[in-house]
Amino acid sequence: MRIGIFTETYTPYISGLVTSVVALKTALEKKGHQVYVVTANLESYHYNYDEKEHILRIPGIPTGIYNSRLTSIYPIQAVNKIKSWKLDVIHSQTEFAIGLFARLFAKQFNIPLVHTYHTMYEDYIHYINRGYFDRSSKKILEYLTKFYCDKTASELIVPTNKTYKLFKEKYKFEKNIHIVPTGMEVERFFKENIDRKKVEKLRKSLNITKKDIVIIFVGRLGEEKNIDFLLKAQKRLNQKISNIKFLIVGDGPDRERYEKICKKLGITQNVIFTGKVAWDEIPNYYQLASIFATASKTETQGLTIIETMAAGVTPVCINDEAFLTAITNKLNGFIFNTEEEYQDIIMMLSKKKVERERVSRQARIQAEHFSSAQFAENVLVVYRRAIENKNKYRFGFLSKISKKLKGEDK
Repeated sequence: MRIGIFTETYTPYISGLVTSVVALKTALEKKGHQVYVVTANLESYHYNYDEKEHILRIPGIPTGIYNSRLTSIYPIQAVNKIKSWKLDVIHSQTEFAIGLFARLFAKQFNIPLVHTYHTMYEDYIHYINRGYFDRSSKKILEYLTKFYCDKTASELIVPTNKTYKLFKEKYKFEKNIHIVPTGMEVERFFKENIDRKKVEKLRKSLNITKKDIVIIFVGRLGEEKNIDFLLKAQKRLNQKISNIKFLIVGDGPDRERYEKICKKLGITQNVIFTGKVAWDEIPNYYQLASIFATASKTETQGLTIIETMAAGVTPVCINDEAFLTAITNKLNGFIFNTEEEYQDIIMMLSKKKVERERVSRQARIQAEHFSSAQFAENVLVVYRRAIENKNKYRFGFLSKISKKLKGEDK
């Protein structure tokens, strides 16, 4: 099968979406399929095609929103190159410019299109409206989401039951919805595959000792991740546990605000901000920690949970449906509802190494169920359905645009 994956971001950019796409591409290729990636060029204003890796990067204009770029919705220079790939199916991973290009190209050349919905956009709308016109903004967002996912896609993939409910119960989605938990190359995070010398070097550079109890958070430092919750809890934990540290791996628009909160709370000495970390270095950071913590309620699945479980680190997560796909409370991780519950769990884990190790072993076992190989196999089922039904769906106004591109609309 010849597969085109259209995504707004790709390596070397780091995000859950990139992790998902890289894992899918690699696993599909291992199964003998030819995979091409179309993405935005985040590093220059030029077109770039990597012949070896089959990655086409399209230039765009910086948006000012966390290193993203707005590309043309129909970049002519890219069309002939993509035509030469003779794609059997297109898999869109974005609702923005690259995603619209995927839809136009799919319609023009009669290629079935599968779309994966990765982001609960209602939780991110504050970046656009700054708190104003919240209700009307969400209605517009609902309309656009339904258009991108229902009107223009042959088949829809969502990673969790939480997202499935959004489309079925709130958006009244009519087409097929496939719940396919995102997989990844979990073996990257296995302890036995980590270079211990690199970990020890990293430990020294961050001034972490082997006696320290380290809580780790990995992700984008934005308001929606609710890191404020963890920082406030950290102040109380520091008062009870002298050797506990909070390691925050990643960068984002709210990093400076979080650093100011640490100063105000008097916990600067116990909180470590690493800043942006290279994708291939992330596994080393997990090996510094005993506990992974997140209080985010905006995840569709939370891939860092799978990463931390694969790394053998005990996950402690707020009670959100996105995490319940992977975590069974007190078996392979812990779920909390309040700050008091969170602190009690951390206190218990800091004292009971045997319990930490028991749960981390179960977490590792569960993580293996999210292998990229199984992920690819599940996605291939959706691709085949889309190909079988490729003439079933019509795309409304995209058909009109497609005709104009073909020169048929006189």
